[in-house]
Amino acid sequence: MSLCSVPPPDAELVQKYEQMRTTFYSRLLAAYSKFQEAAAPYLEKIGEHEHGQTTKHFVEEVMAKPEFQAFAKVAAGAGQEVGRVADTARTAALGAYAQYARPHIGTYLSDAIDSIKVYLDKYLPAQ
Repeated sequence: MSLCSVPPPDAELVQKYEQMRTTFYSRLLAAYSKFQEAAAPYLEKIGEHEHGQTTKHFVEEVMAKPEFQAFAKVAAGAGQEVGRVADTARTAALGAYAQYARPHIGTYLSDAIDSIKVYLDKYLPAQ
């Protein structure tokens, strides 16, 4: 048993993980859009006040500066690099889970996730 050479995960496990990840992101986006809908009237009122206008102008000035734009480009590039590393780490973690942990705790984990999904569907739906 060597953790240096982790076998790749099987296709079924990768598909299940991708499906769960997609659903999780959908839940987050749905919650964010609900938050935006609820906060929109308050944010419009903030823009009517003097402090709100000052903050809005400050943010616009910062975003227009070349230094900020350069930082945003560097951050986007770093995000792409981190994404590649995260994919490699995710594949290794799924492979290690499939090889060493899934035979022992796979059914319990699957049952726990299925029971949690019921509450997530009720309180934090994906759509």
